[in-house]
Amino acid sequence: MSEQNLPQPSPLKLSASTAGVMLLFTLVFTGLMAGTYELTRDTIAASAEAEQLRLINEILPPAGYDNALLQDVKILGSTPELGLPKGGKVWRARKAGQPAALVFETVAPDGYAGAVRLVIAVSADGTLGGVRVTEHHETPGLGDYIDPKKDKNKAEPWIAQFVGKTLTTLPLERWKVKKDGGDFVYRTGATISARAVTNAVARTVAYAHAQRDALYQ
Repeated sequence: MSEQNLPQPSPLKLSASTAGVMLLFTLVFTGLMAGTYELTRDTIAASAEAEQLRLINEILPPAGYDNALLQDVKILGSTPELGLPKGGKVWRARKAGQPAALVFETVAPDGYAGAVRLVIAVSADGTLGGVRVTEHHETPGLGDYIDPKKDKNKAEPWIAQFVGKTLTTLPLERWKVKKDGGDFVYRTGATISARAVTNAVARTVAYAHAQRDALYQ
């Protein structure tokens, strides 16, 4: 019998066969992906926590607290003072059971190229422990000096000037860049980036001062 005389599958059977193959492929692929996720989920979570803790320890020395910091967290509702209209979180550091510091997620919404995300540590006595940028889109080589990894001045990075400041030694109205009448320096040609971060830090310090007792509870 020639090939021309062989019975040809109907379009319906051909479609059903193709659909069956695609369904089988999808099920197998989904199963493999699910299995891979289950096998790597704990490793990925542990790696993310380690990176998070490493970043926090840059602004809050590990010797300053003895609790499981990432587990001692307070979930915040809408907190526009921190640039978090949808809420965020604050980690509570403690030493021998006593308040040691608060670590805030904060957003400066008014960076030159959009929002600048920060983590800020404020000790229990109101002293600013440090500031780190976690995400930004500022202009490379110009406004990105707010990130110490991008700052060319490694000896005295711009963001280090906040360390040790308190509302006692520096009134809130002075927490501005010098161009706006405050005490904080900025780089010529990139005022907006510095202003956004400085103002966000000021708001965070003021919030920590006003909400201190409630945040540790």
